Amino acid sequence: MIEAAKTLDGWYSLHLFYAIDFTSLKLVEAEDREQMVTELKEYLTKLEANHEAKEGSYAFYNITGQKADLMLWMLRPEMKQLTALETEFNKLAISDYLIPTYSYVSVVELSNYLAGDSNEDPYQNPHVRSRLYPEIPRTEYVCFYPMDKRREGNDNWYMLEMDHRKELMRSHGMIGRSYAGKVKQFITGSVGFDDHEWGVTLFADDVLQFKKLVYEMRFDEVSARYGEFGEFFVGNILKQDDLSSLFEV
Repeated sequence: MIEAAKTLDGWYSLHLFYAIDFTSLKLVEAEDREQMVTELKEYLTKLEANHEAKEGSYAFYNITGQKADLMLWMLRPEMKQLTALETEFNKLAISDYLIPTYSYVSVVELSNYLAGDSNEDPYQNPHVRSRLYPEIPRTEYVCFYPMDKRREGNDNWYMLEMDHRKELMRSHGMIGRSYAGKVKQFITGSVGFDDHEWGVTLFADDVLQFKKLVYEMRFDEVSARYGEFGEFFVGNILKQDDLSSLFEV
């Protein structure tokens, strides 16, 4: 049997995507819409308090295109906490005018492909902990996409020996590191949790960096030969002050 990669697992992750039903919102009185927005702001304020306390994190973005209008990404120590937060969100009055379009369940993950030799407990390493239990940045833009490793014929990632996979991932990782300071990347594992194997969430203040990074990685063997990609979602940050104008009709 081929040696499986070992993973370090951090906070559980839930990406939620919604379309806004503007047609129905037009039938709602302006005062009632404002009350809905106020309730939504109160929900986000609680998420922000959790984020500042470093007991979890979240991101709220306005998605471009017709796949969705909103993306809410939440991180928590336990998956059941994400379930409770999703339920609470679905009970908000504004949710009557939001149509779920996509969701993604996963957990923040680090593999041992790039790990060095050490006898220390990695969960006590400050650098490792900052990646497993991250503070989601507040950049202007976000990009999310799910992906798999190919399992077809001679292009079967899961039949490669560990040393070969490590070599490939080292080269792949060098491309990502060349974008340090331009793009912040989060990898979440979803094997057994969702339809794909990983989710990738990117943050940047220059949206064009997403295109440059993903395009460059396509020429690396890990992506070119073994990568399978799902849909891409991209959008800009939503601040509480933006919500009233967003839901205005």
